[in-house]
Amino acid sequence: MNPGSHRPDTGPDHGRSAPAAPALPGLAALLAPTAELYLDLHRHPELSGAERRTAGRFADWLAADGFRVLRDVGGHGVAAELSNGDGPAVLLRAELDALPVAEDTGAPYASTVTAPGPDGGTVPVMHACGHDAHLACAAAAARWLATRRDRWRGTLLVVGQPAEETLSGARAMLEDGLYERITPPDEVLAQHTAPFPAGMVAHADGPVLAGSVTLKVVFEGDGGHAATPHLTADPLLTAAGVVTRLASVAAREAEPAERLIVTASSLRTGNAGHAGNVIASHAELHITARAFTEAALDRAVTAVERVVHAEASAAALPPRTTVTPLTRSGVTLPDPHLAAAVRDAHRAHFGAARVTGWPGSPATEDLPLLTGTGAHLHGRPNIRSTYWMLGSTGPTQWSAAPGTHAAEKLRSLPANHSPRYLPSVRLTLETGTAALVTAALARLGRGPGGEEVRPATTRDDPASEIER
Repeated sequence: MNPGSHRPDTGPDHGRSAPAAPALPGLAALLAPTAELYLDLHRHPELSGAERRTAGRFADWLAADGFRVLRDVGGHGVAAELSNGDGPAVLLRAELDALPVAEDTGAPYASTVTAPGPDGGTVPVMHACGHDAHLACAAAAARWLATRRDRWRGTLLVVGQPAEETLSGARAMLEDGLYERITPPDEVLAQHTAPFPAGMVAHADGPVLAGSVTLKVVFEGDGGHAATPHLTADPLLTAAGVVTRLASVAAREAEPAERLIVTASSLRTGNAGHAGNVIASHAELHITARAFTEAALDRAVTAVERVVHAEASAAALPPRTTVTPLTRSGVTLPDPHLAAAVRDAHRAHFGAARVTGWPGSPATEDLPLLTGTGAHLHGRPNIRSTYWMLGSTGPTQWSAAPGTHAAEKLRSLPANHSPRYLPSVRLTLETGTAALVTAALARLGRGPGGEEVRPATTRDDPASEIER
């Protein structure tokens, strides 16, 4: 996903206050091993569906902390469980996979990994979306909670999900019996890095991320000579016509408030279509629609199908067309009561100035499948979730960004999926771990003392990279 498309209001969130809470002892001591895990994951990224090493490191960490660990769930997925008396079941979710991106950060721990891509060719691989940070924070939070079972009651679940970037991993885990093989959660908590100041978290009052549908459109003709186009059903010409017409779907068929986006993301031709004097017999177009309601997505799919068939029928020799849905993800819409409770917990230990608002991003996630419709299809209809954004831009990078105002700097910073996206190690891990721990403690039953909690502020520097 790419949450950098919409920026948060980076000013203080002056909403209702929450009571202050005592520090989380031992959190500072976790920074060094957490950073070591993060740096190792960043140096050794793996593509969607190929996350064997990443999953192994995550699973081994959780097993060492006393979790019952399941491996290879829905591919390389990891699911871990730690029972600690009567109480709710709370799941922390992070992602395993990286992207086919060539890293250009200049960091001493930058990835130089290459791997076979989806088409068989060799591609560079980079954690350009922050999944390595998500995993490290989840591992650290799990360790803190596992070693302080007097502070909570219930069942702690931790999931390392494969193939989030292809929107297939959550479904694969469910279809492999995830919620039959672990205690089904009452609530799911998750976070995602984004390029606003590290040390801050951002919560939305409505949807955090859009839902999306990706369609594969295939145009087939008979091929022919470029000198006689009038004798050929031309798939490329029809595909090009569809691309130019797509802008009208969002501009003319949706209300501006729906924030519908329809994008043609790739066009390929085949069957001798690379020669300059040959008209291809095959063209394949990928189209993505994004919106913040399921109804808007349904209307977008109907409109795209209509445009495709209309463009084909307008040709004197129409190519044959098929439209196939490849992926669909739901809107990431937190449960309002759960979201409010976690936001209050974050305000209590970070302070109001470090908890800001989030306007909703047209990026997309498959997390809703672990709650909502996906969980309902697997007999678990009442799983609630919340999801917040985690700042990742360190002070040095923020100061160097062009612009005199926050909005100008935010527009210029490398966003998720950029080859130059580079989270601040110390601040991102420190804040992300604390955010998960305090959110989990706010939802799990309390220990014998019933204490409220706040993470300690630390400036420990066990490795030079942590300051980045």
